Amino acid sequence: MKLLRYFFWVTDIGFILYWTITFLHIIPDEYLFKDYKNPILSAWNWSFFPLDILISITGFTSLYLYKKGKSAWSKMAIVSLVLTSCSGLQAISFWVLRSDYDPSWWIPNLFLLVYPIFFLPGLFKENQK
Repeated sequence: MKLLRYFFWVTDIGFILYWTITFLHIIPDEYLFKDYKNPILSAWNWSFFPLDILISITGFTSLYLYKKGKSAWSKMAIVSLVLTSCSGLQAISFWVLRSDYDPSWWIPNLFLLVYPIFFLPGLFKENQK
């Protein structure tokens, strides 16, 4: 959990910051993804909001349960990691379908897709005890 804790903090706070910044329209237009102002693409982006916030809630809950010594922390961590990977996969799939390969959107979403894969096997093992 030592290393996973840092990934949860970065990811969960990152999601909250991203959605706060997005809601407040702080990101300059030149950094927005292609066709961001298109209402359909804006709706597509906002469709991630519930998933991303659920990821943060489950990640923070896992950290809390771990701190309290509750064994349920690992089950909650699995839920958070699977949802995180799904969020990254959804976004990457979309960018592939659009043939849009902007690294500023690919890098964070590849991070979301890949990093959970390194922690899930250990958590599955722990839950089989």
